[in-house]
Amino acid sequence: MSSCNKKKSKFPVAKDVVLLHQLDRGIFTPSISPFPLKLETYMRMAGISYENDFKNPMGPKGKTPWMTFNGKDYCDSQLCLELLASKFQKDFSSHLTAEERAIARSFQIMTEEHLYWVLVLWRWVYTKGKTLWDVQMNLPTGLRLVMPLAVRKMKGQASAQGMGRHNKDDVIEMGRKDLRAISDYLGTKPYFTGDKPTEMDCAMFGCLAQLVWSMQGSPYEEQMKGEFVNLKEFCERMKEKFWPDWDQCLSPPRLNVS
Repeated sequence: MSSCNKKKSKFPVAKDVVLLHQLDRGIFTPSISPFPLKLETYMRMAGISYENDFKNPMGPKGKTPWMTFNGKDYCDSQLCLELLASKFQKDFSSHLTAEERAIARSFQIMTEEHLYWVLVLWRWVYTKGKTLWDVQMNLPTGLRLVMPLAVRKMKGQASAQGMGRHNKDDVIEMGRKDLRAISDYLGTKPYFTGDKPTEMDCAMFGCLAQLVWSMQGSPYEEQMKGEFVNLKEFCERMKEKFWPDWDQCLSPPRLNVS
């Protein structure tokens, strides 16, 4: 995997320690973006040492997250995950058959490349970005002033991807169909491919956690407690297993008071 160019981190870390550059913590989820949450969950699953940098969330390709590892910068959460899996020999999908791997990849891509844009349109276009302050405290001070421009930019990206060309009702129904397929695939299994969590579960958790905890008022909020309750229960399992410090990783932290 080639490294990113022209954006070196000045934050020193020890050898074989990942420096994860990502958005600041959210109010209800450690990240309001699926992809940093996916990568950080994987590193917790794999027991990889890492530190967070919340000051430089956007990488050389204009995306978050990105990482610095042993002096080199790398972009794209999936490419970063695959690099780390190879480096530390942490392939949690090695027990799967070729068919199971193919199905897992298909569902992950549907979630990250299709359902994700439903989330984008809801947060940025249908609510005009106003709900961002409900899930993230430390947003740039001037964002409210440039929000119309930001909304226009995100609408343009969604249109270029294709999802943004449809009307709101159709998009919401597309998201519902995605969730129904994902829910049917998970069924009563603890994790998406069986009894053991894999890399796919990290990706699915990254996106589904947004729908469970960080999209208040969305059309899916109640459905995650009803028709798609198994997806909510999956998120709770991932949270309990890999994020015992979840409440302390929110902003502001939630302190347990006895």
